[in-house]
Amino acid sequence: MTILVTGAAGFIGFHTARALLARGETVVGLDNLNEYYDVTLKQARLGLLEQTPGFTFAKIDLADEAAVADLFKAHHFTRIIHLAAQAGVRYAAKDPKAYIRSNITGFQNLIDEARAQEVLHFVYASTSSVYGANTRMPFSVQEAVNHPLSLYAATKKSNELVAHSYAHLFGLPCTGLRFFTVYGPWGRPDMALFGFTKKILQGEPIEVFNEGRHQRDFTFVDDIVSGVIAAADQPATPNTDWNSDTPDPATSMAPWRIYNLGNSKPVALMDFIAAIEDALGRKAELIMKPMQPGDVVATYADIDQTRDAFNYNPKTDYREGISRFIDWYRNFYNA
Repeated sequence: MTILVTGAAGFIGFHTARALLARGETVVGLDNLNEYYDVTLKQARLGLLEQTPGFTFAKIDLADEAAVADLFKAHHFTRIIHLAAQAGVRYAAKDPKAYIRSNITGFQNLIDEARAQEVLHFVYASTSSVYGANTRMPFSVQEAVNHPLSLYAATKKSNELVAHSYAHLFGLPCTGLRFFTVYGPWGRPDMALFGFTKKILQGEPIEVFNEGRHQRDFTFVDDIVSGVIAAADQPATPNTDWNSDTPDPATSMAPWRIYNLGNSKPVALMDFIAAIEDALGRKAELIMKPMQPGDVVATYADIDQTRDAFNYNPKTDYREGISRFIDWYRNFYNA
């Protein structure tokens, strides 16, 4: 059985590929190694994967239709875990075409090949950002998500809709996973924990948006990966009780499912910063800034359905997770 993991040199993709390899799976890892952030970090992740038996790397841009087709001619994939994407809420205002190319065109090329090869299960990353203007907490997959506040969120909502159409038209089992603020070792430099840690160690002030009044459902990467793999192991099936008069937004008469993957314990941003300070043994200089376009005030995952489906049980307290990240950061950057 060969599993395709896209975004394998990225944060979550690296951890997912590593966990799959650890249990003896054969993994093809795809990544284009773009320069959205430090490529040397991506190469370091990739270097660890390439040392592991059972791993093959394919440097491919998913927007390159011919290259994706050639990959599927060379391999038969039983499952696809699609984690590659142009990430980031704020960057979308600077380079919107990057999101269309990666998250729309790239997704389409991949799901077309998955359908043609009759892959057993197509699992893909969505995001808590799709909840957009919703304010009812905790965010539930039973709620409609029709008011995205960023182009990034809009592209991910598009992925969910395209996946449903392919599940309905072609019987392709598709599962979308809405990630909630993932953090941990080997994380992305554009994420808050990474940036705050770097600046505090360098003696630089940190910018705190929304005057520090944000709350986030920070989810440790190991907990996310456990959910991703559990979902991949259980192909989506039709909901036999689905009623078109009162449609369930998270299931379908087709083999299509949506789940939240979060910690379900939102943390105030100022408490998160205090935990970073404690782990570093240094105080941060704070520059309070207003709310940024595309941001949401709070995220909070309702994971009841995920627990029921996969026995999903996030275990990592944010203070422990921050400590583990900082241990990795100090070691990797000799800081």
